[in-house]
Amino acid sequence: MQISDPTYPLFPIFAFSGFILPLIPLRWHFLAWNSGTCYFIFWSSIANLNLFVNSIIWHGNAKNSAPLWCDISIRIMMAASVAIPASSLCINRRLYHIASIRAVSVTRAEKRRAILIDSLFCVLLPVLFTALQYVVQGHRFNIYGDFGPFPALYNTALLYILNCIWPVILGLISAVYCVLSLRSFMQRRADFNSFLSSNKSLTTSRYFRLMALSMTEICCTTPLAITMICINVLGSQVGPWRSWADTHFDYGRVEMFPWLLWRLSPFAIAGLEANRWITVFCSLLFFAFFGFAVEARKHYRMWWKFATSRFSRKETQQEKKHRNVNIVTELKMDYTKPLPPSPSTVSPLPLYSSTGSTVTTCEDGSSTEIDVYTPVDAKFKKISPSPIESECSFSSVTESQRDRRHTVA
Repeated sequence: MQISDPTYPLFPIFAFSGFILPLIPLRWHFLAWNSGTCYFIFWSSIANLNLFVNSIIWHGNAKNSAPLWCDISIRIMMAASVAIPASSLCINRRLYHIASIRAVSVTRAEKRRAILIDSLFCVLLPVLFTALQYVVQGHRFNIYGDFGPFPALYNTALLYILNCIWPVILGLISAVYCVLSLRSFMQRRADFNSFLSSNKSLTTSRYFRLMALSMTEICCTTPLAITMICINVLGSQVGPWRSWADTHFDYGRVEMFPWLLWRLSPFAIAGLEANRWITVFCSLLFFAFFGFAVEARKHYRMWWKFATSRFSRKETQQEKKHRNVNIVTELKMDYTKPLPPSPSTVSPLPLYSSTGSTVTTCEDGSSTEIDVYTPVDAKFKKISPSPIESECSFSSVTESQRDRRHTVA
């Protein structure tokens, strides 16, 4: 049995990787105000996400199962076809300004101006390009089995002016900036190194990695755009653009081509496969240049330490909880109820209870009432009191007071 898509599931894996991996270095390029690089990341990631979704939904079928998504998908393809070369152009333009020892963006106003120019190339130009494709769009879209939706562009001479030539023009302008950057670098190497040493947002290694990325992208996308022109010319007959009504007659129709049908044409295979694989290649190429750089490895270590510290902190809390439970368990096991005191440990001092009172008469004739207490043992039995001798003590006090009174007188 013949396999419908020999690249499945390899292509969805690579497409999803091309969506995720370029987003990793996005933060530090955004903080460095590298707008061209940020736009390159954005468009390459969006384009790969679009290809990933299409490769999953239309694997083994060519049904019109999501017409609204197809309308969005073909416009993402058309916009990304010029947005990625335009982003590369912005990168090379910035590198040329650095190599010619022009201030990249010294003040905040200059930074905003540079971002505005990059936005015109990377946002406004793709939007206008996508809108102009309606002029040569014969019907709503085509669906190719295993590939998904694709723009249905009428093969006329106007197609090459409005669509095919723009990636080539952007690639050639970017190549001119790249050559000028290399020449300026060779002429002013000393000033270039001193300028980069004072620029915290752009290091020497990042500069050359950006230049290598742009050169590689030029070498890939520009020849591909020229190849697509040749495929369109040789694959089908170029017709004249008669009128607006003729081009958009029955515009709402959708043409569906099963994989068994469109894979019979080598031109269709070359055009569709090259179109989707070059997008994945651009994303993975960007990550290859910036995903293993020094600053990237530094951020990876920071993320790893953060993740491990969070995991270790949770384990410590669990261990502490288990340790507290063990301590409480040991205390419960060691606790015994205290025994009652033995009779030998009872205090020997007896308790006393009042048993009455006695009246004692002193020598001077005065009388005093004294309470008598009887000691009680532990079994509440009374013990007979011992005799009390009170006369002697009272009489001695009275005599001493009398003698002291006579002496004073």
